[in-house]
Amino acid sequence: MKILAELRHRFRLALAHFVDEPSDLVEMVRPAQDARFGDYQANCAMPLGKRLGRNPREVAAEIVARLDVDPLCATPEIAGPGFINLKLKDEWIIQQLQVAVSDDRLGVAAVEQPRTFVVDYSSPNVAKPMHVGHIRSTVIGDALCRTLRFLGHRLISDNHLGDWGTQFGMIIYGYKHFVNKDAFADKPVAELSRLYKLVNQLVEYHNGLQRLAQLEQRVTQGQADVEKLQRTPTTGDKSQDKIHGKLLRKRQAQADEARRELVDLRARLKAVESDPLQSQAALQHADIGEAVLLETAKLHAGDSENRRLWEEFLPACRREIQRIYDRIQVRFDHEYGESFYQDRLAAVVRDFQQRKLAEESEGAICVFLDGFKAPMIIRKKDGAFLYATTDLATIQLRMQEWNPDSILYIVDHRQAEHFDKLFAAARLWGYGDVELKHVSFGTVMGEDRRPYKTRSGDTIGLEGLLDEAVERAYVIVSNSDNAKPAGAELADDERRHIAQVVGHAAIKYADLSHNRSSDYVFSYDKMLAMNGNTATYMQYSYARVNGIFSKGGVDIGALRQTQAVQLSEPSERALGLELLRFADALDEMLEDYHPHQLTDYLFELTRVFFAFYEHCHVLQAGSDELRGSRLLLCDLTARTIKQGLELLGIDVVGRM
Repeated sequence: MKILAELRHRFRLALAHFVDEPSDLVEMVRPAQDARFGDYQANCAMPLGKRLGRNPREVAAEIVARLDVDPLCATPEIAGPGFINLKLKDEWIIQQLQVAVSDDRLGVAAVEQPRTFVVDYSSPNVAKPMHVGHIRSTVIGDALCRTLRFLGHRLISDNHLGDWGTQFGMIIYGYKHFVNKDAFADKPVAELSRLYKLVNQLVEYHNGLQRLAQLEQRVTQGQADVEKLQRTPTTGDKSQDKIHGKLLRKRQAQADEARRELVDLRARLKAVESDPLQSQAALQHADIGEAVLLETAKLHAGDSENRRLWEEFLPACRREIQRIYDRIQVRFDHEYGESFYQDRLAAVVRDFQQRKLAEESEGAICVFLDGFKAPMIIRKKDGAFLYATTDLATIQLRMQEWNPDSILYIVDHRQAEHFDKLFAAARLWGYGDVELKHVSFGTVMGEDRRPYKTRSGDTIGLEGLLDEAVERAYVIVSNSDNAKPAGAELADDERRHIAQVVGHAAIKYADLSHNRSSDYVFSYDKMLAMNGNTATYMQYSYARVNGIFSKGGVDIGALRQTQAVQLSEPSERALGLELLRFADALDEMLEDYHPHQLTDYLFELTRVFFAFYEHCHVLQAGSDELRGSRLLLCDLTARTIKQGLELLGIDVVGRM
C-alpha cells in the first residue's frame, strides 16, 4: 500500500471542488514532522484560502467535510490557521502489516501501467582502468535499474562503452613509439594504461606550452586590473561604492583563479621537463597532438594496421573492466560501444541534411537549435563524426529496437549542455514522444574539496578504492568480533567474506546516500562507521535481527504462519508505520531519480527500529502473543532493510 499516494488521491477528489487542477495543493500532503500532530499533514488550506479570498480555517473545514479517508484514518483534525492533521487507524496499520508479513514483496505492489525504460550508465573509456569518477554513474544507474525492475517496469540497461575515440588514437600512437613488449606480453592492460598516461601527458605538455604565455598575460592583466581598482578612491555614494567593492572582489577572484591555474600549469610542465625520459620524448614528439588525431582518423577510416591493433587491445581492456563489474555485481543487458554505431553515422548526417534540419557552416555540418548560441556539430569539416552524431544514432537504434517510453542518461553534470542540445536535436528529428532525461550528478571530492585524486595528481583507480575499503572493513570486523563478551565467533575466512561485503557496500552506499546533484567528500572513516547513515549500520541492523532469532531459537517461517501483529506501545506503532512507508520511499526515489531518498528511508527505519528495541522487550516479552508480534516486527524490519539494500546493489550478512 502506498499510503502517501492514496491520501493524495483522496485529497485530489476533495480539492477538485475548489479548483480545476489541484496538483500543487495535493503535493502539500506530506508525512507529519511531529508525531504529536498525527501521521500525515495537509497544509493546502492556507494557499487555497488565499487564492479564493476566504478564511483558510473555514476552507480547511470544507475540505475535511468533502474528504473520505475511511478506512485508513480517523476523523481529520484542523489545527492553527488551517493545518489538516491525519492519524492512521491502528487496526488499518495492523491489517497492512499482516499483509506484508506473508508477502515476498512486503506489500509493495507492482505498477499497474508498466513503462519501458532504457538506462544508459557507467560508460567508461575501455582504453584505461576504471577510476573513482566512474563509481557514481555505475552505482546510481544500477540502483535505478534494480528499483524500476522491482516495481514492474520493463528495463533495458545499456553500457555505452567508449571504445572508439581519441583515447585509442593515444594508445595506438604510444604502442608504435613507446611500448615495452615484455611488459605488454606480461600485463597488457597495465602497459596500455601506461602508454595512454604517457601520451596524454605529452599532449597536455605541448598544449600547456601553447597556453603558458596566454595564461601569464591573464595573470599580469588581472593583477593590473585589481591594482587599478584598489587605487580608485571611494566616492561617498554608498550605492556606487558598493558596486565598486563588488567589482573589486570579482576581479580579485578572477586574478586568484588565473594565478592558481598558472601555478598548476607550471608544475605540470616542470614535472615533464624534470623527468629525463619524458623530457626527451617531449622534444622528439613535438607534434604529438596532431599525430594522435591522425592515428584516430586512420582507425576510423579502416586502416588495416590500426584496426588490427584496436582489435588486439580491445578484448584485454574489456576483460579488465568486466572484472570490476563482477566484483561489484553490476550487470548490463547490452553493451553497445561507440564502435557499434560507426556504420550508422553517415546516414544520420545525411538524413538531417535531407530533412533540412542541418546545414553546412564553415565546412562543418551543423544543427542550429533554438535557445542555443552555438550549433550542434554532427560532422566536422574534415569529415570526422562527433559524440553528438553517435548519440543521435544511439537514440535512433534504441527507438527502433526497444521503443522505450523513457531513456535515462546517468552522466555527470559537466555534460549538461551536450545533453540539452542532443535532446533538442532528437526532438527536432522526430523523437518527441519519448522522455529523454539527463540524470546528472556531482563530483567525488577529496578532503581539500577538490576532485578526489592521489597525491601525485592521478585519478584514483576504482579497484584500489575497493581494495582499501575491504582492508579497512576487515580491521573493523576483526576488532568488533574480538571485543565480543563471550570471545570471537568468526573464523578468518568468514571475516574476510564479511569484509568484502561490508567494504564494497560502504563505497556504494556512501555515494548513493548523497543527493546525486551535489558533490561529496570521500571519507573511508565516515562510510565504514558502525552508526549513522552508512551501509555498515544498515548491515549491522540486519545482523542484529538475525542474532535475536538465533538467540531465541526462532522458527521464522512458522512465526509468519501463526502469529499476529499487535501495536500496544508507541514505539511498536512508530515502527509499524515506518515499515509501511517503504513503497512511498520507492516512489519518492523515482520521482526525479534520487537514490538518496531510499537511503534516507532505510536510515530512518533503522533508527526507529533501535528505538523500538530499546523500549520493548522482544524475547522476554510479557506473553507469547506479544513476543510473537514483536518478533514479526523485527522480521519485517530485517526483510525491508535487506530488500532496500538489494535495490541499491548491496548485500547483507547474517552476522557481523
